[in-house]
Amino acid sequence: MGAKIILCDPHRAVVIGHDFKSRLKATTMSSPDIRAGISLLIAALSAKGTSTIQNIEQIDRGYERIDERLRAIGAKIVRA
Repeated sequence: MGAKIILCDPHRAVVIGHDFKSRLKATTMSSPDIRAGISLLIAALSAKGTSTIQNIEQIDRGYERIDERLRAIGAKIVRA
């Protein structure tokens, strides 16, 4: 997606570009677990273009009806 990330340790990361100088780009990705999956979803919503997230069962396990709730606040999400 083009993010500039510095891993400080297994529990912390610094994301560079919060001032909108670099934009995330749409891509196809796979959700490895619940927390990473929701992070990918948030990044996909922020990215320019259409992203695809595979293995969404991971996200569904932890976030009931997340697609419906995000659509209610204006997100464009389609399940294929």
